[in-house]
Amino acid sequence: MPEISRFYGIVITIYQNDHGPPHFHARYGSSRAAIQISRPRVIEGHLPRRAERMVIEWATAHRRELEDAWEKAQRHLDPGKIAPLP
Repeated sequence: MPEISRFYGIVITIYQNDHGPPHFHARYGSSRAAIQISRPRVIEGHLPRRAERMVIEWATAHRRELEDAWEKAQRHLDPGKIAPLP
């Protein structure tokens, strides 16, 4: 599972050949969630409220890059890195 970003203790990954809808995974401590890319929101799991807000903010700002990373991962290519929140 390639790590595509990391910020404030949150690790963002995209799995290769994962099921739809297009999404990424966020991990913060022992909490984990899948986040939809097209309309950033938690579709599975749970994150603490503050971490969820940061992930949604980040995903909204980087939606096009996340879409590209998802497409690459589905083709078993390296999805690359995406800049973290400042």
